[in-house]
Amino acid sequence: MFISGIPLWVAATNTWVIAPEKGGPAVIVDAPPDVDGIADFLAEHDLIPVALLVSHGHVDHVGGAGGVARRYSISAYVHPDDEYLYSDPVAQLRQLWGFELPGDYAPPEHWEFLEDGTSLELAGIEFEVLHTPGHTPGHCCFHVAGEGVLFSADQLFAGSIGRTDLPGGDYETLMASMRDRIIPLDSATEVFPGHGATTTLAAELATNPFLQEFRA
Repeated sequence: MFISGIPLWVAATNTWVIAPEKGGPAVIVDAPPDVDGIADFLAEHDLIPVALLVSHGHVDHVGGAGGVARRYSISAYVHPDDEYLYSDPVAQLRQLWGFELPGDYAPPEHWEFLEDGTSLELAGIEFEVLHTPGHTPGHCCFHVAGEGVLFSADQLFAGSIGRTDLPGGDYETLMASMRDRIIPLDSATEVFPGHGATTTLAAELATNPFLQEFRA
């Protein structure tokens, strides 16, 4: 399986592209407000997206969703509990981030909604949806069990976890999601986060200070 990513926009948000092989159909995970950057990355690897999975409603992950969906005529998936965020990314920039940047932030005309525990077969790859509220109410991770891969977005980072101080965030809820949905995965699982370097669940269980309570 081909997995590659690129940090985009001012928040250096990782946009991940997953495909059975280089060239051909692919799935995008998260779309910051840099549609041209995503398009250039896809063209570089000769990939054609068939779907966009959005982990949560913060603008650095969803701001480019409408532009990507329109450019490639593909479906965009998101959890409905983050509607208060993804429905108006520009208002979110003003209210939560305190600044505006030029760009096309218009959301997709239609969303497909994610549901915990369901499987989506996209580009020949099976993604399991793990609803992991805490960073936001609708935050989701995407697990490709057959490949031992987790796209953790802002749930789990190398050495850290997602922030919970923004509206809708809650530390206890995030840690309950960690306990119930992430920790039970195979410790050899490769973790592809929404920001920063890749890691493994085993490495985070061994060294991440926020996961101390889950160590054997």
